[in-house]
Amino acid sequence: MGVLWFGGQIYTLENEGEAVDAVYTEKDRIKAIGTYESIHKQFDKQIEHEVNLQGKTMLPGFVDSHLHIIGHGEKLLRLDLSQMKSADDVKAALKGRVAHLEKDEWLIGEGWNENHWDEPMIIHKSELDAICPDNPMMLTRVCRHALLANSKAMELAEVDNATPDPESGIIVRDEQGEPTGYFHDAAQDFIKGIMPEVTGSYLENVIKIAINDLVSKGLVGGHTEDLFYYGGFQKTLDAYYRAVHTSNKFKAHLLVHHEVMDDLIAANLGFRSGTDYVELGAIKIFSDGALGGRTAWLTQSYSDEPGNTGVPMHSKESLEALVVKARTHHLPVAIHAIGDKALEEVITAIEKYPIQGEQRDRIIHGQLLNESILQRLKRLPAVVDIQPTFVASDFPWVIDRIGQKRLPLAYAWNTLLNNQIRCAGGSDAPVEQVDPLLGIEAAVLRQSAFDGEIYNKAEQLTVFEAVQLYTTGSAYAIGRECSRGLIKENYKADFTILDEDIFQAETDQIHAIPVAMTVIDGDIVYNRM
Repeated sequence: MGVLWFGGQIYTLENEGEAVDAVYTEKDRIKAIGTYESIHKQFDKQIEHEVNLQGKTMLPGFVDSHLHIIGHGEKLLRLDLSQMKSADDVKAALKGRVAHLEKDEWLIGEGWNENHWDEPMIIHKSELDAICPDNPMMLTRVCRHALLANSKAMELAEVDNATPDPESGIIVRDEQGEPTGYFHDAAQDFIKGIMPEVTGSYLENVIKIAINDLVSKGLVGGHTEDLFYYGGFQKTLDAYYRAVHTSNKFKAHLLVHHEVMDDLIAANLGFRSGTDYVELGAIKIFSDGALGGRTAWLTQSYSDEPGNTGVPMHSKESLEALVVKARTHHLPVAIHAIGDKALEEVITAIEKYPIQGEQRDRIIHGQLLNESILQRLKRLPAVVDIQPTFVASDFPWVIDRIGQKRLPLAYAWNTLLNNQIRCAGGSDAPVEQVDPLLGIEAAVLRQSAFDGEIYNKAEQLTVFEAVQLYTTGSAYAIGRECSRGLIKENYKADFTILDEDIFQAETDQIHAIPVAMTVIDGDIVYNRM
């Protein structure tokens, strides 16, 4: 017995503009597409229920190819600093939260971004101490490659003038060598490492909160990276199993941080091990930092900080060793690489130790390219995970970082596609807002949310190309292109249903299209029709 979906625009996404009148599903699969009459004639006795789309638009289900589900849930629970317009706004929000803290409770804030403030600056620990002297405080920057801490947190972490910078991290200091409370990349572990360990029930609750929000945004799945940060591999994996199998359906594909690769191996698990709704993915490796904090690894110095080329997270030898270890256990890699030097080193390691079989490696972000990188990427069985909303949030300040000469191949999504390099679309939430419609609009417009200008107009995508990033692109990244990402016979019955036709909407209003329904494996998990 099955369900007949009809009465709206149903885009298959197999070819641009291709639409059908109706879709028939049984359990978790699409059994037939075509006209209402032809499907009724063929499956009349099996049709148990009909869903009239009432003129709305059905698409293959959106999947975010790169986010942090637990981080997104925590952002919904914690003090959100992402929309603050000044340091004073942040400090006012902190003062409001301090009054409600219990003894020894941490004050945790998420998402501050000084580049969006009227007067960009880094808040000093002394300012945080004046607001909150008795409770430890940690404020994570939007990129999650930096944080601010007050003196109480630094005291608990035993960080002082004599504390050396860790490998692949920076403790920012003043002229006297005293830490200012600003920690980059691996140095964040000093603070994060002494925070109270979260419980499994806390993780389960946060995952449920996140998933309920994700399905309301039209997302049927997400590729997330959480398994290293919250008390260990098995604890976090178990929390996912409990949350997803006792709440809304959701297809969580979990990347595995290289620090817990041994746990994966010891558990005798591999790529795509798990269940229909929680499966394990590639080995996640960081090769550099971020452009905002000038820790992305560049071939040439930052334009606004001569002599600084960023921070490599691994030596060439250690990066290759991680890739070799993954290959030994038949695992693909998903490597964070933002700067062009990081991309060169990552590609070199992947070329030297190629993936076997039909699996694909992933390069996450790929924000700054050069011609050599493009030619080498074309020859690799690799997917680039891009985050279109980075264009909206990073311009124009990123031009100060990289200069005009490097601009043509920065955030060059159209260039990647024109070179037949496969891409998948994600948000990097909680770094950016998780809404895939925001990402699609950003890919199409390339308009800065800061000054309203269009940047690198030649890199704009069509609406069809942008939607593909979150459907066929995300499916291809994990080798599911033969069962997900299209409305096609024998594919999964995963649908995102919008109030309006995204291909007919004004491009600057794509973000405003309401999500009417989200369907996963034939079941309606979100409905506002």
